[in-house]
Amino acid sequence: MENLNLVTLPHFVSVKDLQKNEVESLIKRAEYFKQGGAIPRLTKPVYVTNMFFENSSRTHTSFEMAERKLGLTVIPFDPAHSSVKKGETLYDTSLIMDALGIDLEVIRHSENEYYQQLIHPQKHQHLNIGIVNAGDGSGQHPSQCLLDMMTIHEHFGHFKGLKVAIIGDITNSRVAKSNMELLTKLGAQVYFSGPSYWYSDKYDKYGKFEKLDDLVSKMDVMMLLRVQHERHAKDPNEKKFNAKAYHEKYGINQKRYGQMKDDAIIMHPGPINHDVELAGNLVEAPKCMFVRQMQNGVFMRMAMLEAVMRGRKLGGLR
Repeated sequence: MENLNLVTLPHFVSVKDLQKNEVESLIKRAEYFKQGGAIPRLTKPVYVTNMFFENSSRTHTSFEMAERKLGLTVIPFDPAHSSVKKGETLYDTSLIMDALGIDLEVIRHSENEYYQQLIHPQKHQHLNIGIVNAGDGSGQHPSQCLLDMMTIHEHFGHFKGLKVAIIGDITNSRVAKSNMELLTKLGAQVYFSGPSYWYSDKYDKYGKFEKLDDLVSKMDVMMLLRVQHERHAKDPNEKKFNAKAYHEKYGINQKRYGQMKDDAIIMHPGPINHDVELAGNLVEAPKCMFVRQMQNGVFMRMAMLEAVMRGRKLGGLR
């Protein structure tokens, strides 16, 4: 079994603190699993629960597939039928899981940095459970970010000098925030595009904001973002949103697809709003990596879960 430079972490909540060599090791490990590499053998059971307080299909199922491939015992959790409905706090729910013998929680939550209260409990609290962040509000989405890095690496073999455009609802996107940070750290050149009202100059330190049609023919990666209507309750631009107009101005249609470089790729975290961010007939086109991203997600999440298992010495892993 490949056993060089394996990442060990007590929790996996953000890409901010990941070192470049750790990212490279996680990608290498995920690629190893994808190529049929040996799964680490557990000598003790590891119990995990997936606590998704926001709707999810890809991420939830992908994590569960990764967990089962690793031999973990998955304990179901349904927020709609839990004591959360009675006002139970996230910390108290986690305390219960810890007391019942759960080793790992994979959590998606609408609150930014919800995990801080769990990984840095107060002096009178004694929570001892591994946290894997499956997305926090508009904050971070480390597993999507890393599967994106894996997909880019799989296609190009490197990051240095690659030109990557992140396009769309940037302000509300945890994917954008995670990816701009890690792409910069890995040596890629980041660009931004989309509606200016969904962009902030605080992202200028990562890249330049330009018109979409000025970028299409120059980019190696066109990273599209879903328009997140559910986060626009207080956004005055939501009332005048027009899907057709958005697609014409900011979406990848057949014309823009044809203007892309031959080896350039399209990425999207999903779910895709057909004929908004991307023309529906291009979802499975040769340059579109949407399906491959989902496939890679299982193997990257295996690598992430393994890193926390090793960091916490779970399952007999060291």
